[in-house]
Amino acid sequence: MKLNPLKFCFLLFYCLFSVFTATAQQEYTSSVPRAVKQFDAALQFYDARKNKQALEAVDQALEADPKFIEAYMLRANIYSDMKNHEQAILAYNEAIRLNPDFFPNNYFSLAKSEYLSGHYGDAKIHYQKFLTYPKIKANLAANAKQMVENCAFAEQAVKNPVPFNPINMGDSINTGEEEYFPAITADAKTFLFTRRIRMKYTSGRTSQQEDFYVSHYENGHWTQATPVTEINTSGNEGAPSLSADGQYLFFTACQEMFEESDARKTNGSCDIFIAKKVGDKYTAPRNLEIPINTGAWESQPSFSSDGRSLYFVRAIKGSDGRTQRDIMVSRIGDNSSWSEPVSVSDKINTTGDEMSVFIHPDDQTLYFSSDGHPGMGGLDIFMSKKTPLGEWGEPVNLGYPINTPADENSLLVSPNGELAFFASDRPGGKGQLDLYQFALPEAMRPQPVTYMKGKVFDIETKKVLSANFELIDLASGKTVVSSSSNVGNGEFLVCLPTGKKYALNVSKDGYLFYSENFQLQDSKSSKDPVLKDVGMKPIKVGQSVVLKNIFYDFDKYDLKDESMAELGKLILFLTKNPKIRIEVGGHTDNVGGKQYNQQLSEKRAKSVFDYLIQKNIPATRLEFKGYGDSKPVADNSSEQGRSQNRRTEFTILSVD
Repeated sequence: MKLNPLKFCFLLFYCLFSVFTATAQQEYTSSVPRAVKQFDAALQFYDARKNKQALEAVDQALEADPKFIEAYMLRANIYSDMKNHEQAILAYNEAIRLNPDFFPNNYFSLAKSEYLSGHYGDAKIHYQKFLTYPKIKANLAANAKQMVENCAFAEQAVKNPVPFNPINMGDSINTGEEEYFPAITADAKTFLFTRRIRMKYTSGRTSQQEDFYVSHYENGHWTQATPVTEINTSGNEGAPSLSADGQYLFFTACQEMFEESDARKTNGSCDIFIAKKVGDKYTAPRNLEIPINTGAWESQPSFSSDGRSLYFVRAIKGSDGRTQRDIMVSRIGDNSSWSEPVSVSDKINTTGDEMSVFIHPDDQTLYFSSDGHPGMGGLDIFMSKKTPLGEWGEPVNLGYPINTPADENSLLVSPNGELAFFASDRPGGKGQLDLYQFALPEAMRPQPVTYMKGKVFDIETKKVLSANFELIDLASGKTVVSSSSNVGNGEFLVCLPTGKKYALNVSKDGYLFYSENFQLQDSKSSKDPVLKDVGMKPIKVGQSVVLKNIFYDFDKYDLKDESMAELGKLILFLTKNPKIRIEVGGHTDNVGGKQYNQQLSEKRAKSVFDYLIQKNIPATRLEFKGYGDSKPVADNSSEQGRSQNRRTEFTILSVD
């Protein structure tokens, strides 16, 4: 794990005040009474966190004695606390100029301020100078060595900038208030974010609060953002994450110190909540409770597109006893219970802070902010990709000028991987933090994803239905997406990462399951989403289902491994409906002789029949039949039509 320079601030202050105490017991470097008096006053102001008064007293001390080394050191520390690193650099340099060896830690502090200001070459020199002293503390020495490497990385990053052209998202999203922490659905049509707004209460007291706003992409632009009224309260709601289909909203709420009637109950200072969409509105949010939420600070959730994994940030005690923020992950099981959260990876979490986690809909690429990995200073944005073994790879810094000496966080990447969104208070915005978008460099892009979108309905009554969806990787048989359609309007959206073959299964009690097949072998196939409404057939005699994910080799009848997922769904359907009898039917196109096609179709149907019996489905519930090319469902004059005619299906024979 990398060491974090910001974690050592308190050590430097401790060492600094040790110097002040030791010299006070003997003598300061100044013997001018007025200078010493003003310096002592400055120390008291500084200890009370009254930086303005402390600086005024320090200035008077230095006016009385311009060679007062401790006064320059205190001035530098005050400016460092205020994050005015350029002024801190000037003050540290003055202290060193007066006596280079008076306090070796001045070189460490100077280097830290230079690093956070982007003066990486100077910072490296002064970290190296600090390391030449023989009696420095071991932890500071280790940190300085790491920072020499960080400075070298930052120097090279500045010399090799990545393409970066941020564009303000405009008046429909940004205002004079602060906008940040964006979230987006897999179809890139719904954009939700946090806005900090000013509130005035009847008592006359004013404050700021965080609320959610949402915008929709229509006719080539984002609509005017409106508040999510069913979620927003007089307290704070922040750091939202939408499920890929937009049906679930995860967010952070914190226990308020005022307006207690409106505050949401939390286990600690901040907890993660969930709300489900019914129709166009979200239900009342509920606390995810233990094991997700504890007495610690939990925030910044990100929900994976497979509907199974929740990534979030937790404040924990590090091995050195100090609080650090780590990225955790928990998976939801078939029983709807969350697993005990664990650290996402030792390659990602450090002894520094890791925050603003975002799992891309490809479920293979993780973006996050960290000050514990080599970077440009402050929080930088990093990317990690899963290895073929399913482990997270070494984090990669997104580079300069995406990352700067300031803090960068809350990065969001579009489903197609081409655009990234982030918050910035850079000049030229609408005011304070605004949301921007930019083209993500090729090397930092995730695997593209597309989606299938539509409604589920009863094919006879046309009534919308809430049904369960499963997307299965045919090569591995692994379920990669688990979701459901909206209970209010039947809408669904399923992510389809490219580069694989998928089986889609839609199921609902009382209905035959729906089977579909997708082959997305390259990024080109991610450009066009699949828009399709799914009609569900009620269970009744004569209804049939084409098993689109039953596969055979050319001109053969042996079941291929890719068929096992679909057969598993058929077995589950028969098990849940024990009074149903079915016929398995085999069909071919019209290529070849009729007798041959008849025999091939019959052998293929029998292969399924035999497999079901092997899996303990009673033979009394099954029949099989080959139809050859006698029942085409499409024109045999085209390959597309012939492929539809080559099929295996089952038909309901009876329902006792």
